[in-house]
Amino acid sequence: MSFKPKYTITNEILNNLTLIASAREIIEQSRLIPKWEAKLRKQALLQNTHSSTAIEGNRLTLEQVKDLSDKKEVVAADKDKQEVLNYLKAMEHIPNTAKKGKITVKTLLSMHEKITAGTLEKTSDCGVFRDRQVYVGRRISDGTGFKEEIEYMPPLTKEVPKFTEEFIVWLNKDETWQINPVLLAGMVHYEIARIHPFIDGNGRTARLLATLVLYLSGFDHRRIFSLDDYYDRDRKSYYAALKTVDTKIRDLTKWLEYFSDGVAFSINEVKEAVLKLGLKAKKETKSQISLTQKQMKIIERINIDGRITNRDLQKLFNISAQAAHKELKKLLRMKVIESKGKGRALYYVLL
Repeated sequence: MSFKPKYTITNEILNNLTLIASAREIIEQSRLIPKWEAKLRKQALLQNTHSSTAIEGNRLTLEQVKDLSDKKEVVAADKDKQEVLNYLKAMEHIPNTAKKGKITVKTLLSMHEKITAGTLEKTSDCGVFRDRQVYVGRRISDGTGFKEEIEYMPPLTKEVPKFTEEFIVWLNKDETWQINPVLLAGMVHYEIARIHPFIDGNGRTARLLATLVLYLSGFDHRRIFSLDDYYDRDRKSYYAALKTVDTKIRDLTKWLEYFSDGVAFSINEVKEAVLKLGLKAKKETKSQISLTQKQMKIIERINIDGRITNRDLQKLFNISAQAAHKELKKLLRMKVIESKGKGRALYYVLL
């Protein structure tokens, strides 16, 4: 049986999609200079990482996540730190994870391996389908002590490969990518959570794959939206929304209402941040500055360290001094950076 999601476009979903399109238009039409785009991307990276790991019980604060990202020492449990470092790396790797229509089971397993490396009790559970039954439960008091209550029982272990393969086949179809990207990301998120293909890390994998879909669809090509933060603000509502889908009928409507609520909330936060910067629309000012992935990486590094040198660039991309000089020269011509100092003390900062 092939995978086919069931859902209805309700007034709430339609209103959310309209609000999302309007807010996104404002963001896209703003002249977002590289310096601010890098800051928004960094902020989204940190918030997504903190929220997605916190939902699963990670105890690091947002400030500690930022410190780890900046390679500073953080006093915390090794497992918590590794989970955060893993998710940061996986989020940064999003542009190189897969191409639209080319997502495979191997892609999914690789994503899971990245986010769970060095954190699971059994290393053999990392990057592979589960080989035993799992369930989602919670501890409740029965008056004399605590007992485990099963909240969700995923498909049987033997069914996981089949369900996952059917889902991936559907995800790579051309008509699938004609679905509104917000709704598609919501469907992807839910189906991975439903199948629960791994021993642990299913929630993080589901949210990461949804992020990949939003990127590949062009919806969040700049990677500046922080959807996971919405879930973390009210985890009870997040879990309750996942449970609105009947396991037999599997109608996703209520879940998609919640999911589109979250995207609307998150994109509105970015819109407000852009408006606070006082950025003018592209048509009212100079054209948008378009940078390559490599150039954005340079901007992001300057944003973190405050400056960059030719030698830093050589190490960052494993290139020659001459090649590094060419990259810096391009950014100088575009008036994105400026030089400071002279000779061996020469370095570059953002304008």
